[in-house]
Amino acid sequence: MNTVWQYLKPTPVGSLIRQLVQDASRWRGRLPRMTPALNVRAGCTNAYRYWRNKRSLREHIAGERALLQTAREQHAAFYRIPEREPLVSVIIPTWNRGELLTARTLPSVLAQTHQNLEIIVVGDCCTDATAEMIAELGDPRMIFYNLPERGKYPSEKKALWQVAGSAPKNKGLEMARGSWIAPLDDDDVFTPDHIASLLQCAQINDLELVYGKLRIEEAAGRWKEKGQVTHQMSIQNSTMLFRSYLKLFRSDINAWRYGLTVDYQRTIRYRETGVRIGYLKQVVALMPLRPGQARIGVVADDRPGEVIMRVPAQMS
Repeated sequence: MNTVWQYLKPTPVGSLIRQLVQDASRWRGRLPRMTPALNVRAGCTNAYRYWRNKRSLREHIAGERALLQTAREQHAAFYRIPEREPLVSVIIPTWNRGELLTARTLPSVLAQTHQNLEIIVVGDCCTDATAEMIAELGDPRMIFYNLPERGKYPSEKKALWQVAGSAPKNKGLEMARGSWIAPLDDDDVFTPDHIASLLQCAQINDLELVYGKLRIEEAAGRWKEKGQVTHQMSIQNSTMLFRSYLKLFRSDINAWRYGLTVDYQRTIRYRETGVRIGYLKQVVALMPLRPGQARIGVVADDRPGEVIMRVPAQMS
């Protein structure tokens, strides 16, 4: 077997085969309901998809790798000595969810144990009363900016779901003044120690980006946790905290052309450019079902009569 590995190693095809086998072995045992043969096949399929997507983004990654190196050199002295209470910019893109945003999402940010915050809410050309509802909360740390026109997203349902919110996410990054940035989707919820826990992990370990687990309500009352240490998994948007100079990684509104979600495509770029990433093995955010929603993701549907305030017991 050693002779075979030595033969395969120098060639591109050999390297791919080697990666497929190694990644399949990592997946072994993670899917207990599958037979060993199917388990290996799942690992190989995910490894191949990651390798294929990485190749399609090769030029993109090369440019960002150079930008990252420059940014590190410019900010090295600033992050060498950790700030005790750094300003953290929470960026929330939204589109016509003013009631849910102000009843569920923003209160979880205001309740953070780390209080040195600026909360930037960017509307994707909202037409509801989001601005007025945010103003009623009366917290001077909150900023609302409404884009004059909505992002130029594809019309096909799945493609739209893959990249919706890219435009306000990028605008929020431009506006952020904090030395750390915490993204949050407008229907998700931070745990009370979200920022404090991630910040401590990042500072102690000299990380540029750290993420934790997301608890997702797949169906009414049925929850699962998402977030693992593996290069094939997407880093969920609401579970991250990263240094301000990583704003150079903008959300790609064309990610759907690669068959990818914005978050997964950005994960590939983080990892392949060499961002120092850490994983905190605890739940740092929740994604409860939205009012009227029975399923999540691209297949989400409505459930009439649902009350707006559905804060789960798991938040405490």
